[in-house]
Amino acid sequence: MFAELLRLLRRLWPITALATALGAASGIATAALLALTNRALRDGADAFPALTLAFAALCAVALAGEVISDIGNNIVGQRVIATLRRELSEKIIAAPINQIEQFRPHRLIATLNQDIDTLSAFSFLFSSLAIACATIAGSLVYLFVLSPKLLLIALVAIALGTAAQTFARRAGIRRFGAARDAEDRLQKHYRAITEGAKELRLNAARRDHVYRHELGRTIDTITRLRVRAANVFVSANAFGSLLYFLVIGTILAVQTHAPEAQRPVVTGFVLVLLYMKGPIQELVNALPSIGRAQVALQRIAALSARFSTPEPSLVEAARSTGDASPFADFNTIELDDVRYRFATPLDEHDADTGAQHGFELGPLSLTIQRGETVFIVGENGSGKTTLIKLLLGLYRPDHGKLRMDGAAVSDAQLDAYRQLYSVVFSDYHLFDTLMPGAAMPGDQARKYLERLQIAHKVAVRDGAFTTTDLSTGQRKRLALVHAWLEARPIIVLDEWAADQDPTFRRIFYREMLPDLKRQGKTLIVVSHDDRYFDAADRIVSIEEGRLATACDMR
Repeated sequence: MFAELLRLLRRLWPITALATALGAASGIATAALLALTNRALRDGADAFPALTLAFAALCAVALAGEVISDIGNNIVGQRVIATLRRELSEKIIAAPINQIEQFRPHRLIATLNQDIDTLSAFSFLFSSLAIACATIAGSLVYLFVLSPKLLLIALVAIALGTAAQTFARRAGIRRFGAARDAEDRLQKHYRAITEGAKELRLNAARRDHVYRHELGRTIDTITRLRVRAANVFVSANAFGSLLYFLVIGTILAVQTHAPEAQRPVVTGFVLVLLYMKGPIQELVNALPSIGRAQVALQRIAALSARFSTPEPSLVEAARSTGDASPFADFNTIELDDVRYRFATPLDEHDADTGAQHGFELGPLSLTIQRGETVFIVGENGSGKTTLIKLLLGLYRPDHGKLRMDGAAVSDAQLDAYRQLYSVVFSDYHLFDTLMPGAAMPGDQARKYLERLQIAHKVAVRDGAFTTTDLSTGQRKRLALVHAWLEARPIIVLDEWAADQDPTFRRIFYREMLPDLKRQGKTLIVVSHDDRYFDAADRIVSIEEGRLATACDMR
């Protein structure tokens, strides 16, 4: 975790060093102002004219150092946050798709949003904490100059207070960590009450269970853990304050027995101790924020490590080649004796430990000819979508090969191979923007929107659809417009017609698919509509992860 933090700061070391140095200068200047003030009080009015220039100079150093340190540390903090966001996003973009699918979405979103926001909030505290530390260090040096013996008494109390704060910090971090784990579950419950809003309104018992037992208990758990963590810090803080005032009381008692000449020293010592209470209190009050930031950094480091094995050159390939594919003139795509064990985490604990379960697809072999229309059929859970993802190169087979014109598609070629495909998944994501430089924007997009009977609700303006707030079936039609505009040679449609009305379903099978075939598209369609199976050139049936039949309809 700390190695990751140092790596991030290494890129910004000039600003970091300057901000730290000026923060330290501000703190030391503040401590020097205390010494100067104490001297002026001790020597009286006669010393004031001689000290005026030094007082003004120290004030300027303290003020300028604090301002510049604040600005520098804020710049460093926000650049570190920006770097984390970019790096994590890049790792997620480049990670194998099965790693993304196995990592629970609510945990992923909580880390990207909540944990990074926690670090962002802490970055604004860093400068003031650095100045407080420098002020305390400078004050301790001055206290040593005043009286090493009295400083020893103060250091004993500070050591006891530090031990109490160390214990509190460890206990607090454990509770903050447990609360952060509960926040993952809270994100899951939030998704349940938003994405499952219709179902909850139709089932009062489930609604009550989700609200009172799942959501309510999780919220109570987070509250309880955070309160307990804060209480530990508050108790330790109270103990430290008690020790602090006991030291001051002890020193004041010593003053009554001290020689007359030593009393100004004791007075100055107490004055500095009283001033030090502010910076010390600032550090103590920041301990809960430090604890939460440490937990957040641990979660971010864990997420970064989980996605530390990207697909070879995926991001670089996307930047350099865009949509171009060297495989555009293919003749056949083949799955050669492939097997794949589809694995998903059982629960949150298994996601951390790696325990998995699933069924195995294959062994099976399948060849797709250029320009043909292939229907993939089978019962739910038979492995149709897994087969599609193997064809797309989203999953790499555990055994066997993905081949193009007889040659195996290597890991380095995988991203270029995928650029052959336009896909509308059953769980598709609908982007509202068109790709810059799309092959057929503007008038062509309008033509497709009219053909899909949604031009009265949505249009293309400034490179984006004017709305995606449509019915389920209409949103899927809009996703098909994306596929058309990408102008790829292969179109894959996973249960595309499932959300369409009977009239539009007939148009899809009887008009749109034949039209796409006439354009030279290779079509791979996952379907349950057996009344339209004659629209296919070939039907591939999957049963329990095995190729059951392959029927030629031509």
